[in-house]
Amino acid sequence: MLVLMTITHLPTALSARFGQPFGFVSAAEGFVFLSAFLVGSVYGRMAREQGYAKMRNALFGRAAKVYAVHAGLLVLLFLVLVPLAASRGAHALTDLASFYLSDPRAALLGGLTLLYNPPLLDILPMYVLFLAVSPWVLRQSARRGWAPCFAAGIALWLFAQFDGGHFVYRALAAALDLRGDYTQTGAFALFAWQLLWLVGLWAGRRSVARAPAPRAGAATRSAWLGAAMVVAAVLFAWRHVAGQVPSETNAALNALFDKWHLGPLRLLNFAALAVLAMHAREMLMAWARNSSLVQMGRASLAVFSAHLVVCLLLLATVPDDAVPRSGTLDAAVLTGTLVTLYAVARVALRRSKGKARDERPMPLAIPRTAR
Repeated sequence: MLVLMTITHLPTALSARFGQPFGFVSAAEGFVFLSAFLVGSVYGRMAREQGYAKMRNALFGRAAKVYAVHAGLLVLLFLVLVPLAASRGAHALTDLASFYLSDPRAALLGGLTLLYNPPLLDILPMYVLFLAVSPWVLRQSARRGWAPCFAAGIALWLFAQFDGGHFVYRALAAALDLRGDYTQTGAFALFAWQLLWLVGLWAGRRSVARAPAPRAGAATRSAWLGAAMVVAAVLFAWRHVAGQVPSETNAALNALFDKWHLGPLRLLNFAALAVLAMHAREMLMAWARNSSLVQMGRASLAVFSAHLVVCLLLLATVPDDAVPRSGTLDAAVLTGTLVTLYAVARVALRRSKGKARDERPMPLAIPRTAR
């Protein structure tokens, strides 16, 4: 997912070709779902073994860390990259930060309060909010089960399909006298994407549950697999015949596949791919053991942040009248970026291992056998 994001965000000709390569599903859906799955499994186990308070504090600490990274990226964009882009006539980046150029003080304050999210910098704020609310969701699911959580999540998702977030923002803007408009809050509809996060939390929590989950019969599993194969194959072919948008003229059909509001057919496409991945997990795990992608995945926050820095830096330094890139140059840019991200992952993992070693408690006394 990180590699796909990098390819699609880099300003190269490869971006359009690699967008949604598996159907009408982007890397963002997988990134959000897998993040939630890890939160549910890791912190769900922590709540069971060490208590809710320990889990809550750990998750709040993780949310604070992600927020700090987001704030650092905002400062880099506003105070370094935007002036650089303006001096070089790189309108790709100055257009991206147009609200900041029109009102720097309001944009900086709005960015730090997660109300203003320029393009490319709107995933981490969503991640911060979802992390912050996850302790409460995990606690409620342990007390009352998952049914009330899913009922609320589906209701919010339906609300988002009718652009409910816009109504909420307008009410808040009127009450708090907020500057800017709804389009400056980021492309992702939070009320829709929370459902995907909720499903990921449930799946992760279930994966570490003490009681084994009931297994469906062989016939049922085969039926689910067959249905998933048909859905995935049809939508894969449709995407590569029609392009990244299902129809050029049918707006209602496109809304069913809408990325930012997580349309119902997009969720169906993601579910089909998830079923196929589950059935192929042994093969995927065997491949992953020898893959350098594992290193990048283990340092996902550092790698994600580094890919944003690289993409924004390229946008800031390439003026609009630059000579069009050749295929060879695009390939060199992509290769150099991926090598850089892998190096960032290795450094981040080495630092985390060193920190864990330094924080390991010292023995209170020397064992007799060692004296």
